[in-house]
Amino acid sequence: MFCGNELFNNSVSISLHDLLKNSPGNKAIDEAFVITWSKLKQYQKIVCSVSGGSDSDVLIDLIVRCDTERKVTYVFFDTGIESAATKEHLDELEKKYGITIVRLRAKKTVPAVCREHGQPFLNKRVSENISRLQSHNFQWEDEPIEILLEKYCRKPDEKKFLELETLRIETGTTYVRPWTYRNGSWYSGCVGSLEWWCNCTKGGGKKSQCNISHNKWLKEFLIENPPPHNISSKCCKYAKKDVIHDYIREQGFDLNIFGVRKAEGGVRATSYRSCFTHDPDGKCDEYRPIFWFKNDDKELYNQYYELENSRCYSCYGLTRTGCVGCPMSPNLEQELEVFQKYEPKLYQAVSNIFHDSYAYLRSYRAYAKKKNLEEKARKKELSLNGCHQLTFYDLFF
Repeated sequence: MFCGNELFNNSVSISLHDLLKNSPGNKAIDEAFVITWSKLKQYQKIVCSVSGGSDSDVLIDLIVRCDTERKVTYVFFDTGIESAATKEHLDELEKKYGITIVRLRAKKTVPAVCREHGQPFLNKRVSENISRLQSHNFQWEDEPIEILLEKYCRKPDEKKFLELETLRIETGTTYVRPWTYRNGSWYSGCVGSLEWWCNCTKGGGKKSQCNISHNKWLKEFLIENPPPHNISSKCCKYAKKDVIHDYIREQGFDLNIFGVRKAEGGVRATSYRSCFTHDPDGKCDEYRPIFWFKNDDKELYNQYYELENSRCYSCYGLTRTGCVGCPMSPNLEQELEVFQKYEPKLYQAVSNIFHDSYAYLRSYRAYAKKKNLEEKARKKELSLNGCHQLTFYDLFF
């Protein structure tokens, strides 16, 4: 099996045949090797974003095995609130694979972004929609979409309306930035966020991630408890998105590799449909080598190639890494307990940065818990009283 340091130091010449011959024989892993091998031969200047997390460990190992010409540049986004364990692990990865991981600093620090734009809350989609509504002075009112569109969005003048209507009739398009066609009229403004608020996002059911009802009781909570501070997800924009876009442009990369897996779910994973995206402008394509890896595939890769994850997993007991203390983490309270114990200075820092968001998030979770208990009690009472939902049989027989 090719898994020793001699492979990573290029002292052994290998082929794709060698990789597949010595692989665990898993379909997803073998396909990743084949496609990655091909992609690395097609492109000349390649950048790969790594995080120090367990998915990233698989990504690096896979890329290094295929990158026989050493074309790939590895980068890490230093947001300023990364754990010491993660930074230590990056050093270990550099030593193991004989690579250099470029540390890229944020365009704006996380504390500065939170002060200027707002703090993240619950998840990225929720944060972005609340932020847009706040920017339009939304009053958190439970009204039909037709009323809210008229109240919070702008309509075109007569000349622009005729231009848009002509285009819609001729081409069938219902979106011409910044104009959106809804309910027989054209609007610009927070159309998408109002649809999210009213649970009527096109193509999504009530439980769709594109609607507010995906987060139970959130709409009711916001109506009763409007956000007392600005909410925003722009930490990611200034600490990661803008950073990699600028770096790609400045360095002239033609392929951008990163470790998204479809099985993860969430906004980031569901925004892609395959492992590859071609840039229509011919500047920089995107490739996601482990996109199709399910949890079992990832676990098999880890065991077969004997990968060692950072202390965030082996010592701290976490199941994910990233910006420490991010209010959008699904396991926030566990993470805060862990860093209070193992990295108290960092814990104190994030507690100060995200103080308002933590308080608001805990308030929402307490509200949702209370509402769930009340709902459960109502159902139990109806059951005890012999009430049940009327069926077709009840009505006609």
